[in-house]
Amino acid sequence: MSKILVTGGTGHLGRDLVPALTGAGHAVRLLARKAGQHSSVEWAPGNLATGDGIDEALRGVDTVIHAATLSPIARRGMRLVDFFSSPSSVDVDGTRHLLAAAERSGVSHFIFVSIVGLEFSTLPYSRVKLAGERLVRKSSVPWSVIAATPFYYLLAQMLGGLKWLPVWPLPTSPSNPVDTRDVAKYLAEAVTDGKCGVRPAIGGPDTMPFSDFARQYRDALGLRRLVLPLPIGRKMSLKMGLVETAERLGERNWKAWLCEQGGRQ
Repeated sequence: MSKILVTGGTGHLGRDLVPALTGAGHAVRLLARKAGQHSSVEWAPGNLATGDGIDEALRGVDTVIHAATLSPIARRGMRLVDFFSSPSSVDVDGTRHLLAAAERSGVSHFIFVSIVGLEFSTLPYSRVKLAGERLVRKSSVPWSVIAATPFYYLLAQMLGGLKWLPVWPLPTSPSNPVDTRDVAKYLAEAVTDGKCGVRPAIGGPDTMPFSDFARQYRDALGLRRLVLPLPIGRKMSLKMGLVETAERLGERNWKAWLCEQGGRQ
């Protein structure tokens, strides 16, 4: 079994990834600014943005799973500033620091968590995330890139911002967002399957118009809202991050995820 350093281990994906790794018998070390409470993992203090503590965190590590990202949109929803700039301290500077330290310590596998369709999106965050991915692809450390479609919790967060509107004008572009648990399972498999390079992207099991995802969300919450379908072109859909993949599909669909949330969105 591997000793794995995980970045972003306290985030939405990380909270599913850590039990997937420990359940498979791996020793997990989490890079974080301060130690948490979970005793099933080892905590390594460090800062991706500055590089502090990263060399120490990588001692004895076989595999790195770089799941950390800094997305203001994911934290507090879309704002006007997000169309003009996005911080690069974690996704670019942090990735550069982590790769350099991984090369020095002889890490055997660097797994980078990416997003489907980054090359088409015009959002500054997407450009920052893509710059980080390109650093990984140029690295001399053996690497894998695993891209996922947007996560269900992000979709719920976005739709939650529309609750106050009586009419929801939404595109009919096809997409298949995915559950973080399915992505975590995939990442855990990638630790031991012996493969490297660009892996098949992962999305959710249901591909349907984005407006249909909104209808299911509305119905799950018992809201009386009119979803107004808006056909838009493929190019514009990709720029907006409405993406899909059939390369690998998760198991848990959107409706099941909504039922599990019990109206807490």
